Amino acid sequence: MKGNRLKSSLFVKLLAAVAISFLVSFLVMIILSQSILYLYSIEYLSAEEIGVTSYNVIVYSVFAFVILSFIGTFLAIIRKKILYIKRITESINEIANGNLGLTIERKGNDEIGRLAENINTMSIELASKFEYERQLETAKNDLITNISHDLRTPLTSIIGYLDLLRTNKYSNGNQLKEYLETSYANSKRLESLINELFEYSRLSSPDITLELSEVDFSGLLEQLLGEYVPMFEKENLKIVKSIPDQEITVTLDVNKIVRVYENLFINSIKYSTKPSDIHISLKTNDSMTIVELSNRVEAPSIVDTEKLFERFFVGDQARQNNQGTGLGLAIAKRIVELHNGSIRAAYKEGWITFTVEHPITMDQIQPSPPNRKLTQRSDH
Repeated sequence: MKGNRLKSSLFVKLLAAVAISFLVSFLVMIILSQSILYLYSIEYLSAEEIGVTSYNVIVYSVFAFVILSFIGTFLAIIRKKILYIKRITESINEIANGNLGLTIERKGNDEIGRLAENINTMSIELASKFEYERQLETAKNDLITNISHDLRTPLTSIIGYLDLLRTNKYSNGNQLKEYLETSYANSKRLESLINELFEYSRLSSPDITLELSEVDFSGLLEQLLGEYVPMFEKENLKIVKSIPDQEITVTLDVNKIVRVYENLFINSIKYSTKPSDIHISLKTNDSMTIVELSNRVEAPSIVDTEKLFERFFVGDQARQNNQGTGLGLAIAKRIVELHNGSIRAAYKEGWITFTVEHPITMDQIQPSPPNRKLTQRSDH
């Protein structure tokens, strides 16, 4: 390996070029010297006929031919390198002028070739970062637009009712109570939206970390379902579950994963046809746990179900009824992706099915010490 690097070293190649150029110039000098001696031997030239000036001209001419032969040979050998360096310089100027992503063909394994490779890497990374910054700017503008829209509706309602209360524009105690209840409900909705905005922003941070531990996933899912059964029954929704009895140990951040399924359950409660069943199943393969949650819904107004996971996307009917903020499923998707998993939705014949896949282990992240008991969840 070291020998190969030495052979491909630019310094070694330049030394070789100098040696070859010196050899060529030495041969030129020998040929010229022998030619002059030959002319003397045939008496074409004689010392008596050549003056000091002519002699000096001959000597200087020989040296000039030798030097020119050295320079010419050296330039001929390194010509490709010079043109390559010129090409690299031009490419750097193009990158500096905004042509990000430009790449240079790598020629050779010497320092110049590695320089071209490093420039390619830098150019591609700059292009990627520039595109990422552009997407962030677009996302920021979209976020501001959506926030303004979603915050304005409950805020306008709160201001309107508070103005009615401030100016005593209510006819009786019942109407006063109605105004207060409506203002309170809109305040809670505003609080919920702000909390979800904060949570989504926090999850979108590149510095987000996971508090990983080993958890019995089937037990965790059973516990969550048990907590939500009263809410499902209140909405005339029946749980039909298929969860294995055996322990399924999965490495995950409990609190964040719980948030995923809470959002999915709340989504099912809001948008299910009532009364109806909600089917939930858990199965595993060699490397993944797969959870499927299906509920009966009216035909969605969109064809692409992946739009459900976009920030602030809610259906027209849901928006009109002030149901949801459009961030719940976006938060769920972000959390699942942080766990190197995937979440998707599919609609078929009146049923929408959410499929969540988790890796059983996360080899690239060191988990916290094993804890096979169900972890006590903290409320946020």
